[in-house]
Amino acid sequence: MARNIQSLERAAAMLRLLAGGERRLGLSDIASSLGLAKGTAHGILRTLQQEGFVEQDDTSGRYQLGAELLRLGTTYLDVHELRARALVWTDDLARSSGESVYLGVLHQHGVLIVHHVFRPDDSRQVLEIGAMQPLHSTALGKVLAAYDPVAHSEALEADRKPFTDRTVSEAADFEHILDLTRARGYAADVEETWEGVASVAAPIHDRRRMPVGAVGIAGAVERVCRPDEPGALRPELIAAVRDCARSVSRDLGGGRF
Repeated sequence: MARNIQSLERAAAMLRLLAGGERRLGLSDIASSLGLAKGTAHGILRTLQQEGFVEQDDTSGRYQLGAELLRLGTTYLDVHELRARALVWTDDLARSSGESVYLGVLHQHGVLIVHHVFRPDDSRQVLEIGAMQPLHSTALGKVLAAYDPVAHSEALEADRKPFTDRTVSEAADFEHILDLTRARGYAADVEETWEGVASVAAPIHDRRRMPVGAVGIAGAVERVCRPDEPGALRPELIAAVRDCARSVSRDLGGGRF
């Protein structure tokens, strides 16, 4: 049987302790409650604080749960509720658009695909749930970077690798695209990530009016873009994606955006 890692057990015990009771505890309280030496407790708390899982009040010196731990907890709940609320609407979007539909959330400096509806034809397709997409070049990623401050910071700090000669890598140009995304209410990716593939995505908001994800479609350029204007998305597909995003947001209590 594998041995447990004692420092992780102690860190978990500290988080549970801070999650109950008074919520704010001093070093002596934490150490005595867990039967630890003050030096040992302080070392673990310092590490948890550096990772954002614990915060220390400047005035009292007491510790409490940090914003990063709370964000992880709400993200878990949001993702599962988001996927459940989006099931019907994403199926409808796949049928009406004739293209693959993707639902993505911010995760580890990229876009995590949490739901994927196949293109409704007989073509061979691969399920992409669990796949990661870049923030700076995909339609899903641009939407998250435009509406989520954390995603915005991560996209700017990242190495914006050019995948094709259309990928926007310069910070100023990328910021312009995010401004345009917010103004239009959707983002586009026309061969910026994959040659021959175009996509469009729109933001999903929750009851707190916070961005919790993005939904979009992706398909061959000749199907997603207008035949009379190269690089321009078909307006009916843009409208369908935005309608889907609004419907999911409404089901999450986010109202109309």
